[in-house]
This record gives sequence, C-alpha cells and structure tokens, in this order.
Amino acid sequence: MSNAMRANETTSTPVNVAKDWAPTSWKNKTAVQQPVYADAAALDRAVAELRELPPLVTSWEVLALKHKLADAAEGRCFLLQGGDCAESFSDCNSPLISNRLKVLLQMSLVLVHGLKLPVVRVGRFAGQYAKPRSADTETRDGVTLPCYRGDIVNAPEFSAGAREPDPQRLIEAHSKSALTMNFVRALIDGGFADLHHPEYWDLAWVEHSPLQGEYRRMVESIGDSVRFMETLAGVPLSTFGKVDFYTSHEALLLNYEQAVTRQVPRNWGWFNLSTHFPWIGMRTAQLDGAHVEYCRGIRNPMGLKVGPGVKPDQLLRTIDALDPENEPGRLTLITRMGAAKIEAELPQHLNAVKAEGKRVLWCSDPMHGNGETLANGVKTRRFENIRAELDFAFDIHAACGTRLGGVHLELTGENVTECLGGARDLTEADLARAYKSTVDPRLNYEQSLEIAMLIVRKRGGVAQLPPTP
Repeated sequence: MSNAMRANETTSTPVNVAKDWAPTSWKNKTAVQQPVYADAAALDRAVAELRELPPLVTSWEVLALKHKLADAAEGRCFLLQGGDCAESFSDCNSPLISNRLKVLLQMSLVLVHGLKLPVVRVGRFAGQYAKPRSADTETRDGVTLPCYRGDIVNAPEFSAGAREPDPQRLIEAHSKSALTMNFVRALIDGGFADLHHPEYWDLAWVEHSPLQGEYRRMVESIGDSVRFMETLAGVPLSTFGKVDFYTSHEALLLNYEQAVTRQVPRNWGWFNLSTHFPWIGMRTAQLDGAHVEYCRGIRNPMGLKVGPGVKPDQLLRTIDALDPENEPGRLTLITRMGAAKIEAELPQHLNAVKAEGKRVLWCSDPMHGNGETLANGVKTRRFENIRAELDFAFDIHAACGTRLGGVHLELTGENVTECLGGARDLTEADLARAYKSTVDPRLNYEQSLEIAMLIVRKRGGVAQLPPTP
C-alpha cells in the first residue's frame, strides 16, 4: 500500500464520505424483506441495546480486508468465501464451528498449493442469521403463518408463537456471532491454522473419502516444502503458524445493521462493525431501495450479488451508487447466473463493467442460480450444475479479458446429504439420510474439496491475465 493510501485511511478529513447519508437514512427508502414486528417499542429497545454492545470486528481489520480484495482483483491472490446458507443459534457450538473452519482451511490449502497464490479466507458465519424469502407467508394444511426469516427474526417450527418476529432475537444474534467469532479467533491464535499441523483440520467422518488420497499428497508436499525452507533459514518460519480470517454476512436486516454501524477514533467515516464483509443480495439490490442506501455509506468492502435479468446499465448505476470513487477493493461483484443462463448473461456484464474501467473484484457464486425443488418438495442442487457454472465462469472471463478472482459457496463441515452428485455420487434417495439445512442445501466436505480441486485444474488450464505488478 502506498504512503498516500495509508494517509487517506487515517486522515481526519473525509476523502469520499457518502453525501446526504446517515446510518438511519435507509428509512427514507423502500425496505423490502424486512419482518413486521408487532411491538414497535420492543424493537426500539432492542436496537438501542444493540447500539451499546461492543463491536465484533475492528475498523483496521475491515480496511486490511479491503486491501486484500483489491489484490485479488489484480490477480495477486484469490478469494475463498464460504459457509452456511443460514446459521442457526443451535449451531453455535465448538464442533460445528471448528468443522466449518476446517473445511475452509483445507480448501484454501488446496488452492494455495495449486494456484501458487495467497488465499483470502472469508467465512459466511458469525452473523449469517437472516435469509431473504420468496414469500412473506407460508401455508400448511390450510394454516397460514409468517415465513421463517432466519433465527435472528423467528424460529423455523411451524407454529404461531415460533413464527412471530421477536426483537430480542437481534440481541441473541449479536451474542451468538460474538461467541462464534471469539472461538474462531482463539483457534487461529492458538495455532489451529498452523501449516506445520494440517492434521488438526481432519474431519473424523471423512476418513475413507475418495478425495482423501489426493488431499494427503498435497499436505505432504506442502509439509516437505515448509521443512525445506526452515532448513535453509535455520529457524522455524513463524508466518506459517497463523492465517488471517474474516467474516461476512448478507446485510439484510437493516435495523440490526444500523445499530452496529459505528464511527471510530482516528478513522473517518462509518463502519459496520458486526462483520468485515457485508453483501447485498439479489432480492434487495434495487438502486433506489433501502439496502443500497444503507450500504453506500459504510466503509466496509461490499459484495453485490448479480443474477440473470440484471441489465448492464442497471448494474453500472448500482456500482456508481456503491462505489462512486472507483476505490480498489471496495466492491466485489458476485455473479450467480445458473449453469443454463451464464453463457448468455455473464459476457454482457463483464464487457460493460470493463468498458467503464470499473475496478471491481469478480467472484462466482455457482450455488444460488442452480437450486431446484424435487417432486417431493425437497430443495436441492446438482453438483454437476454447480461445477458447470464455475467451469463456464472461468472460460467466459478468459474470453472477455477479465479475471475471475474468487468463489462464493454455501458449504458445511458436517456429513450432510443435501446436494446431489459429487465424489460419492449422491442420489435423491441419499437426501433423506442427512438433510439438515433449514433453508438452502449446502455442499458437504467432499463436494467442497472437489470444487477447490476443480478451481486449481481449471484456472491452471485457462489463460489468465498476469497479476498487476
């Protein structure tokens, strides 16, 4: 980072602060996907309590991630973003948290080994408690209730009491996020992510995985390289003992996001200090909507989901609203087209953004455009479609002269059977064996590792733009 950039990060004079913006200005816009609370006074009390709670992340962590995302856009590293579709409060326990971390660490090891690049690790956890829904209500056997919007709002059980939005869940979500983040930090600081001991990352249930042999060979190769470098240096390489890890969640529930938006000493502007990397989903990306209004004013790096049907001029206007200064690392465009539509949709977006000279990081989400519902009502995704969209994304970027710098996945370290296909060729009959998600289907360990190996093989085989010096 240049001295000028460093000066701008800590100057007391705002460099590109959003005009006519405040953490509450979103309330002047149309806010979709928001729950309706029966007790407005209880909501106000919960928001006021949230405002007084300590932040979950720091402004310097947020700015450090922004610089790394700028590097990823220039090809100097690769973004791996992954985790649950929606966290549940009951999942806030050490085995589940450590297993999610293990999967991301193993995937990043595969990527580092194969791509010969640093990997930016961003978890979809420690705050991913809210989910957008296609309908406000759900009807079963003639009974209609509010839909389940994630544990930060209500509970998944189909009863009137469970489905009533409860403002106190905002406080509990903050608490569970803090516990999760504290445990992740403790693991990493305690050497859990030490490259000298990748055996710490093993998941017991995958001992006989079809991919374990290939993964073990990578681990041994990296271990040999580390030992060789330490032999040359004559001292242990402490930099291999710790990795940086960041959190992300969809900035969906705006009362919550507003309450955790803070100003800090020695840094101008406003930061969302509940997460390092918030993103705007497809259902809330309206240019004149409340979510774009809220997100345009915070200094965090920002993700924007881009799906089929989004017109290039609409995308460019949204980019201008969120990143008027064309700031490196500020905006990540997360494309989620679907395997059947990506060839027709993605090139027009790449070409339009490239023609305008926008400095964005392109990231592929091959999950959300490939969902389907089976005849029995079970939601799933086919691994072959996930793989195909990612395959197409690399090829299309190469053809357009742009760079795919990251991947965004819904995954878990648990032994789930929610997505069809993959290393064990899961079938519809397998889904009932271990389908645990309350919202969307996730890749299990084997399928996640297979995606990492695909990225290595694909990126190595597709002509890439050289990293910017």
